[in-house]
Amino acid sequence: MGNFKKSTIYQIYPKSFCDSNGDGIGDIRGIISKLDYIKSLGVDYIWSTPFFVSPMNDNGYDVEDYKNINPVFGTMEDVDELIREAEKRGIGLMFDMVFNHTSTHHEWFKKALSGDKKYMDYYIFKEGEADTPPTNWQSKFGGSAWEYVPSLKKWYLHLFDVTQADLNWNNPEVREELKNVIRFWKDKGVKGFRFDVVNLISKPDVYEDDNTGDGRRFYTDGPRIHEFLKELVKDTGIEDMITVGEMSSTSLEHCIRYSDPAEKELSMCFNFHHLKVDYKDGNKWELMEPDYDRLKELFETWQTGMEKKNGWNALFWCNHDQPRIVSRFGDDKKYRKESAKMLATFIHMLRGTPYIYQGEELGMTNPGYEKIDEYRDVESINYYRILLDEGKTEEEALNILGQRSRDNSRSPMQWNSEKYAGFSESEPWIGVAKNYKYINVEAEEKDEDSVLNYYRKLVDLRKQYEIIQDGSVEFMYGEQSEVFAYKRTLDGQELIVLNNLTGNEVLLQEPADCKGYECLISNYDQENDKNSIKALRPYESIVLLKL
Repeated sequence: MGNFKKSTIYQIYPKSFCDSNGDGIGDIRGIISKLDYIKSLGVDYIWSTPFFVSPMNDNGYDVEDYKNINPVFGTMEDVDELIREAEKRGIGLMFDMVFNHTSTHHEWFKKALSGDKKYMDYYIFKEGEADTPPTNWQSKFGGSAWEYVPSLKKWYLHLFDVTQADLNWNNPEVREELKNVIRFWKDKGVKGFRFDVVNLISKPDVYEDDNTGDGRRFYTDGPRIHEFLKELVKDTGIEDMITVGEMSSTSLEHCIRYSDPAEKELSMCFNFHHLKVDYKDGNKWELMEPDYDRLKELFETWQTGMEKKNGWNALFWCNHDQPRIVSRFGDDKKYRKESAKMLATFIHMLRGTPYIYQGEELGMTNPGYEKIDEYRDVESINYYRILLDEGKTEEEALNILGQRSRDNSRSPMQWNSEKYAGFSESEPWIGVAKNYKYINVEAEEKDEDSVLNYYRKLVDLRKQYEIIQDGSVEFMYGEQSEVFAYKRTLDGQELIVLNNLTGNEVLLQEPADCKGYECLISNYDQENDKNSIKALRPYESIVLLKL
């Protein structure tokens, strides 16, 4: 499946990346204009979130037409040029396929609503009384997962927004339609695919109430999921292309199967367990300090589990759905540079393929919106109302959104210190973080010690050292909550990675022996003649190689 073990992938959220035509919304020509910058990072692929025709109720994850471009972002000619220009620079494009559901504006769904039997079977419709949904399942965005259509006297399933109707993958015609979408983009030169919430596509044969949860146990990693993925990959000929599945509430066992090369399903998986360690009682909207013991345990379980059974991890902190990691697990004020670099080292030296989300390489922070009308995300606006209904004050609800909203990662990319951070000449669709004057590409290019230049080194090290690509993983200092450390080994070579997760100096329970090791990278100046490391400074990160 290609050379993805030494690759790093850069994720772009086009709406917030770069605006080329001054309408306040990022676009495809904006991406083209920044390809040299992306190449300078050393990355191998760009994964772009969807820019297909869409009503944009869920920022493009509600697709109305899989084979046409939303005019807000540009034209098909622009996309063709993007693919060509990226390829000239040795960068492959990965497109985002939203195959669990379509927009209710999709031609198929419109035909279904008109009562066309063929297209009704493209979706999941169930008989029922107007006041009694078929099951008590909850939508991921709040409220019932079912919507009643009076003209049909039926309910349709939507695990996400009411305008995102779930597709019926049990229907072979649906599967064929979706394979044609893959073939279409593959023929245009797309080099890989990311599949949105793909482990939810296989629904149960019997729909029943969930008396212990929100329904997800019935459709997560569903009964025919592996069969469907194998068929999709085989029939579209993408076995050797880079593919990643976004896995919602998945299990290690399933992700091993999804990503084991022998299974011929996907190259790797995104799982989100590690990004729930600051959810109180598993609830995203209840704040708590990150549980570092749990974080360490999850990485250890997934890293060693995947290695043992030949699975492969996608490594990431940030994406268009997650708050900025430096504001979340780091310190975005006093130790912003140190903690941003430490969090990068933590991920990039592990076994798996690292992803960088636009602006993460600058140490961009949550934007700090102060009013509800600064938010644009459907989930955030829904939950703001829910939080107020639960008795929270406006201040409490806004504080929660300021830490949890998906819009935290969607503020415009910070290119320079000019108005609107160089993202656009007009007011952007969503507000720019106030710290853009000093956190921006132009400023960090000039600073040898910047977060940006540190990321470039990490990307380069993975290409240079086979031990980072293929070495086995063994975890160290398991008893010390504040320290995340591991050893990679390959053919007698050793690499030790030490990370202090906190803003305090930490004494190591036993000194790390580093006699005969050289420091490959660190976020602090290192003395080369050290034989051992006894303590780590605030958010310190050190990578040592024994030859």
